Amino acid sequence: MLDKIIRGVISLIGLLLGYGVVAGLMAFGIIIDNGWVNLALSLGISLIFGIIFFLLSNRIINIGRKAIRFMEAELQKVPASDIALGSIGLIVGLVIAYLLSQPFYKLEIPFLGVAISIALYLLFGYLGIKVPTRKKEDFTSAVGNIRKGFKKDKLTVECKSCPKILDTSVIIDGRIADICKTGFIEGPLIIPEFVLEELQHIADSSDTLKRNRGRRGLDILNKIQKELDIEVIIHDKKFDDIKEVDSKLLKLTKLLKGKILTNDYNLNKVAEVQGIEVLNINELANAVKPIVLPGEEMVVQVIKDGKESGQGLAYLDDGTMIVVESGKKHIGETIDVLVTSVLQTSAGRMIFAKPKSIIDKAV
Repeated sequence: MLDKIIRGVISLIGLLLGYGVVAGLMAFGIIIDNGWVNLALSLGISLIFGIIFFLLSNRIINIGRKAIRFMEAELQKVPASDIALGSIGLIVGLVIAYLLSQPFYKLEIPFLGVAISIALYLLFGYLGIKVPTRKKEDFTSAVGNIRKGFKKDKLTVECKSCPKILDTSVIIDGRIADICKTGFIEGPLIIPEFVLEELQHIADSSDTLKRNRGRRGLDILNKIQKELDIEVIIHDKKFDDIKEVDSKLLKLTKLLKGKILTNDYNLNKVAEVQGIEVLNINELANAVKPIVLPGEEMVVQVIKDGKESGQGLAYLDDGTMIVVESGKKHIGETIDVLVTSVLQTSAGRMIFAKPKSIIDKAV
């Protein structure tokens, strides 16, 4: 059925082509307009072309199918990105050629406008296909840069609007105020009312140590609100159906789609299990500690004895513990040590060292 339709279309094209030939001959004056004779001649030639095209239709269809198969095979070798870029470039090139060719149609010289228009269409069509495909990497990198710019702007907006929920431990710790002062953490900082109530309860405790810790936390909050240029929001969500403060914190963080600021190891792990992002002050402190490699020399003061026999303990300014082998006899002394190994634990970094005097004697 499809072949019959195609043969009919080909025959119709033959008829139209025959009529076009007669019209062209008449336009050039080869055939003089002579009424019914020209009509009969047009019909006759059109029928002849139609019959010829009908008889050749099977061969034309076969040639067309072979051409289509050849084009499909060639297109399969070309990457899809090149086809897409070439198609877009072809459309752009033809549009440019159309705009440039319009003034030439107004020329009085016969057929010159048509010839120039054909040349422009061929030229810009060819350039529209070739330029984008040969400069594919440049176009890809340009599109990538635009996408990165959009993603960067989106990420900036998201980061600025991402709330940080403070827990009791990080407020009492106090380092959060110094970190906010440096500008590494942006607001808004969310202080839940149930955290404030817990701080007040600790500050009113009969235990001196707890009372001092609670008051210190309240002082830190006042400092953040009054001295630092950062947005602080007191959130009044209660969660009366939940008893534990940590569970309320996790619930509120999910509700606000924010991050928890803490230095509580257990809360950190529970939040990670629930897929909540955590900013751990202790992890930050460990990350910014100076890197110490085995073989480096250090000058330390041995403070006390260690757990193992003969060990001595020393500390760096940032609180990192140094285990000095055979350092017990040097308690109270400042000695040169040589780092033997470094152990990173969840609680922090531990450095193991030996007194340099012992190593020198061994050598």
